Amino acid sequence: MKNFILTIVFALVSNAFYAQGAFDKFDGQDDVTSVIVNKKMFDLMSKVKVDATDKETQQYINLIKKLDYLKVFTTKNPKVEADMKATADKYVKTAGLEELMRVNDSGKNIRILVKSGASDTQVKELLMYIDGTKNEDSVLLSLTGNFDLNEISVLTDKMQLPGGSDLKKASKGKR
Repeated sequence: MKNFILTIVFALVSNAFYAQGAFDKFDGQDDVTSVIVNKKMFDLMSKVKVDATDKETQQYINLIKKLDYLKVFTTKNPKVEADMKATADKYVKTAGLEELMRVNDSGKNIRILVKSGASDTQVKELLMYIDGTKNEDSVLLSLTGNFDLNEISVLTDKMQLPGGSDLKKASKGKR
């Protein structure tokens, strides 16, 4: 019984560490552009004074207070694209994510997956993978925190994220 409990604890702890580091191998690679924003930076960003009448900026500030990590990796290198796709697929199988949306548009495949929170629109983690076409980047985006899916459009507008227009479509199509 003791071994069984230790095994379960180890599995849960290793899965939590894997979630933070599953995509870190792409950070610093030559053919990969990466943007990583951590909780500390979101906290600093949320302390910016805003005009009380600017509702959109206030919504943005309220959202970033709820975020923990944002990781975005983009590449046009076919070898790295294949590795990104394989890593994302492996992560999806182990992380308990559910598919929110899938789009195939002129050879561009987009998958948006989420780990749900307390309510239907509450999200703990959002993962988006865009399998780029020959002229466009492949994009891997991971966003963690405790936020509402309907708030994502504010984030994509303000931060101008790669694949942001696809995320915006997903946030409008409530689950």
